[in-house]
Amino acid sequence: MTGKSSLCIALDGSDRSWILSTARSLADHVGWLKVGLEAFVAHGPDLVGEVAALGPRVFLDLKLHDIPATVQRAAANCAKCGAAMFTVHAGGGRAMLEAAVAGASDGAGDNAPRVLAVTVLTSLDRTAFAELGFERGPDEIVVSWARLAQRSGLTGVVASAREAAAVRRECGNQMCIVTPGIRPVSSQADDQRRVLTPTEAIRAGADILVVGRPVTRANDPAEAAQRIVEEINAAV
Repeated sequence: MTGKSSLCIALDGSDRSWILSTARSLADHVGWLKVGLEAFVAHGPDLVGEVAALGPRVFLDLKLHDIPATVQRAAANCAKCGAAMFTVHAGGGRAMLEAAVAGASDGAGDNAPRVLAVTVLTSLDRTAFAELGFERGPDEIVVSWARLAQRSGLTGVVASAREAAAVRRECGNQMCIVTPGIRPVSSQADDQRRVLTPTEAIRAGADILVVGRPVTRANDPAEAAQRIVEEINAAV
């Protein structure tokens, strides 16, 4: 693990020129670039290929959640457009998760992208969970759904850094843990609730850290990304 290979920058926006110019400025400094729902809905699969052509691998974060047959076909399309990993919702259940894995293979064969199960959004805290009718807290659901994802054939999970250690204990070193909601000490939490610093996340067991606004809104995004890379290297 290196700081560069562990850092993923979220290209969250709708402006194509901004997305691509930001991606170019970061291409030599990060291992991953994330294309999320906002950008994908605005510009479609072609954008994934354009970003991937810049060098870093693409994390396509669409959080697929539908009946198994639909998810299998959508997963195949994710694989075909050049994503190196993409997300589905763990809450879709075992049949849907297994369909996503099959779809990834349908779309790319032996070069199938990694399928990640999204557990609990980092914007949700215990109060929000109670409003949704959950009797268990986010930490318990994260671990339970991570185990389900692993049993369903997925090799990665998206989880808050606060639950990364528990997921690592339950699922072992084979599970790739991707953690959003990462905030350097000097940055604001924005709309995230369960956040940690890069050092805290790495020490908790995270493999890939997703950072957005602290880098993309910085005066010099490349410099901001490099500082996080150095922090990750020091933590490792």
